[in-house]
Amino acid sequence: MDVANDEERGTTERVLTLLGLLQQRQVWTGPELADRLGVTPRTVRRDVERLRTLGYLVHASRGVGGGYRLGSGQDLPPLLLDDEEAIATAVSLLAGAGGAVAGAGDAALRALTKLDRVLPARLRHEVRALSGSVESFGGGGRRLVDLPRCS
Repeated sequence: MDVANDEERGTTERVLTLLGLLQQRQVWTGPELADRLGVTPRTVRRDVERLRTLGYLVHASRGVGGGYRLGSGQDLPPLLLDDEEAIATAVSLLAGAGGAVAGAGDAALRALTKLDRVLPARLRHEVRALSGSVESFGGGGRRLVDLPRCS
C-alpha cells in the first residue's frame, strides 16, 4: 500500500471538494469550510493556497463577515455540479439544442455532448428519459429566448 499516493489522492479530492463548495455560495467562513471538509482551518488555508497555485482566484477577508469567496478568473474553471444541477443543466442544454433559444443550437449541442461524456450512467439514464419531453418545449419553430451573438 502506497501511503504517499493515498495522501495525495486525499488532498486532491479535498481540494476539488473545496472548489465545489466555493462555487456553491458567495462566501464561506474558514470554520464552515473546515467543518464541511473535516479538517482544521489551517488545512483550509493550505488548500486555498493550492487552488491559487492552480490559477483560481480565491479572495479571503478577515473579521466579522469575512471569509473565502471564489473570484472570476481569466479562464473558465472546471464546474463541479451535484446530481440535480447536472440534470437541470442537461435539460436546459437540450432545450437550447432543440431550438428554444435562438442562436444557441450548435453551442448547446456541443456543451451537451461534453456533459454527456462525463455524466455518471445513473444520471445519463435520467437525462435521456427526460429528453423526449424537452424536445416538445421548442416545437413549432417558436423561440422562447433570443441569444445575443458574441463577437
